[in-house]
Amino acid sequence: MNKLSEKLAHLLVGFFGCMAVISVAAITIYMLLKGVPALTKVGILDLLFSAEWKPTANPASFGILYMILSSVVGTAGAILLGVPVGLLTAVFLTDITNTGRVNRKLAKGLSAAVELLAAIPSVIYGLIGMMVLNPRMYALEKKIFTGSTTHQFTGGSNMLSAIIVLAIMILPTVINISVSSIKAVPDSMRNASLALGATKIQTIFKVVLPTASSGIMTGIVLGIGRALGEAMAINMVAGGAVNLPLPFCSVKFLTTLLVSEMAYSSGLHRQALFTVGLVLYLFIVAINLILTKMKKGGKQE
Repeated sequence: MNKLSEKLAHLLVGFFGCMAVISVAAITIYMLLKGVPALTKVGILDLLFSAEWKPTANPASFGILYMILSSVVGTAGAILLGVPVGLLTAVFLTDITNTGRVNRKLAKGLSAAVELLAAIPSVIYGLIGMMVLNPRMYALEKKIFTGSTTHQFTGGSNMLSAIIVLAIMILPTVINISVSSIKAVPDSMRNASLALGATKIQTIFKVVLPTASSGIMTGIVLGIGRALGEAMAINMVAGGAVNLPLPFCSVKFLTTLLVSEMAYSSGLHRQALFTVGLVLYLFIVAINLILTKMKKGGKQE
């Protein structure tokens, strides 16, 4: 009976594993079938390296260069801002508040807050950003560009607002996975470092974090995927204009382009939007492959 159960478990695990692979392959094939036709009509160079997106003009233009740059800059800014905060929060939860009754209560409350942060819908982030963050950005914008005749005021809906909102949104992912990775580091390694005369902070940054780097990198990869794939919140705080991704410029990401135009598109316009989706998909796949390779390289070293 035990052998039969074990064999059945192996079959089920193999089946669901194959289903996951098939799902990824099906998505890839679908995106290729839908996204490639517009490339032959628009041209890959015109699509990727032109800055003009005018699908209803005559002749129409389908350049997404500025939107690619906006997605890259927005994601990179969110990672640079969110990862240090998330990583240090994870360290605080695992190695700083692990002793003492008060510290444990504080860690429990902070962990609950992080879990709540993960459960908040993206539209709520966008709403709070629009009502709280954008007015303050507009006040800052007016102070910086007072008297300027060239700056186009955005009311606070700009790249900087999008970066801040994205950085907050990726925090739960980075924190939770980093906490799990840091907790997996054996206490014997901490004790050995302390026995050799290292301080607690030196132990954390010289022993614990390097040992947990593989799991932390996984959290960063998932954070990048979350930032690249976000649409609703960004649509509410970034402005939605096609511009260079400068801090106080209204911008449009690849995801917000799809959300804002797919509903009313048709013909070549709709095909071009599927191509934009294909570009975004390939971009996410490429980043994941690069970071996975970097993670494996770090393990070998």
